[in-house]
Amino acid sequence: MPITIWLTLLFVLPTLIVVVYSCLKKGLYGGVEWIFSVEGYNFFKSSYFLKIVSNTLEISVMSTIVSVAIAIPVALYIATSKYKHLLLFLIIIPFWTNFLIRVYSWIALLGNNGLLNNLIVGVRTLLISWEGVPILGSLAMLISKILAGAPYQFLYNKFAVVIVTVYAYLPYAILPLYSTIEKFDFSLIDAARDLGATRREAYFKIFMPNIKPGIITAILFTFIPALGSYAIPQLVGGTDSQMLGNIIARELTITRDWPKAAAISTILILITMILIVAFARYDKDHREV
Repeated sequence: MPITIWLTLLFVLPTLIVVVYSCLKKGLYGGVEWIFSVEGYNFFKSSYFLKIVSNTLEISVMSTIVSVAIAIPVALYIATSKYKHLLLFLIIIPFWTNFLIRVYSWIALLGNNGLLNNLIVGVRTLLISWEGVPILGSLAMLISKILAGAPYQFLYNKFAVVIVTVYAYLPYAILPLYSTIEKFDFSLIDAARDLGATRREAYFKIFMPNIKPGIITAILFTFIPALGSYAIPQLVGGTDSQMLGNIIARELTITRDWPKAAAISTILILITMILIVAFARYDKDHREV
């Protein structure tokens, strides 16, 4: 009973409020007028909105794929390491730091005058000084020409948004995978090897199917927050990497069109719920099989 009350107060009611606001008329000075209207949903007919949806899905999917691809070997290493408690502690440490500070640290790293570009410029300068050295000179000249474009534009594009998103949500992928892998019986791998399977076949045919629940959880824990991301594309993204979260914030604070912001939020909620239900049914069918 208490759980039902908390779910109603913290999830169902706020969601209903958003849905109701999406079906009201825009107020003259912001807010809403209590008159039924679907004007907020007219925004979905524009090509600009379709581009934003495409950007949002592209960035979210790329970030999820990269995060899960990194998280699986990392979680496997942690689960089989004798230093697992220390490694888990290191994974959790970033949560002790303010999220915005961590994003700004990436700006300092990837900016035109950031650490990475300064390192590239320094390496190129060093290589230029080696151009007269026998044997190494031609190689140094070739690499220095490749690096001639420095400083590179690492920020304010989709690349930066994906990189920082992966950094921000990678722990959410590692932890559920670690929890699943820790329970895996690794003697099954040895049994498969004894029966003639290669190490790769043993991991892909025995290990991976058995950690599917962890993979599904990692995908959800990464994709859903990435889908509604606002701060990351706002701070490190450019005009080609705006996401739905940025549009919602703009409609609320600048154009003050609350119904339109609520309509976009409603679609975002629906996409999230569809994904959760789809993954839940897939997991249920897999367990029954």
